[in-house]
Amino acid sequence: MSGARVGVVTFPGTLDDQDAARAVRHAGATAVPLWHADRDLKGVDAVFLPGGFSYGDYLRCGAISRFSPVMEELIPAARKGLPVLGTCNGFQILCEAHLLPGALTRNAGLRYVCRDQRLRVENTSTAWTGAYEPGQEIVLPIKHGEGRYVADPETIAELEANNRVVFRYLGNPNGSLNDIAGITNETGSIVGLMPHPEHAIEELTGAPSLDGRGIFTSILKHLVNA
Repeated sequence: MSGARVGVVTFPGTLDDQDAARAVRHAGATAVPLWHADRDLKGVDAVFLPGGFSYGDYLRCGAISRFSPVMEELIPAARKGLPVLGTCNGFQILCEAHLLPGALTRNAGLRYVCRDQRLRVENTSTAWTGAYEPGQEIVLPIKHGEGRYVADPETIAELEANNRVVFRYLGNPNGSLNDIAGITNETGSIVGLMPHPEHAIEELTGAPSLDGRGIFTSILKHLVNA
């Protein structure tokens, strides 16, 4: 496990890259910094797109990041099976890059939300959720103004029918359709979620729980068994 290398991407305006790198190291892997202008993924085994306000969230959240040099390398690699996690702004970027369906829009009520949020784990067969139990309830922090997940009815039906909803809100904080907090691609290698598992790995930082650890132990186990 200690040989695993997880790339952590930093865009101008990214806020949570250091927290993401710390979570990766806490799990026992090596965090590899990837700058938005890089055209080399440096041979990493997986990639983490952390939260923040990439490129100032101009146009739409994640809309400019989707065209950055590092994404020119990441998008084809992800489509070939490279495991990718996107949290908050990272989830928005994955949707803008069409690696995940749907979009994240302004919260219902148009208010920014920042709180500890209870979730239910719906899918434990992805590269990033194998350490959880089906139906397990966890608590992770959220902090977003554009976290309302939306998609057309056909996409929502497909996600539900094929077990691609990974996390569901218990007490919807933003108006997301079907209480969706996170989804996966068809193969389970790519996961996007609005909550922040990297902020729930150790008591020292005042985490509401240690439930975020499961994300990082899951990917390490997946890489060992791949």
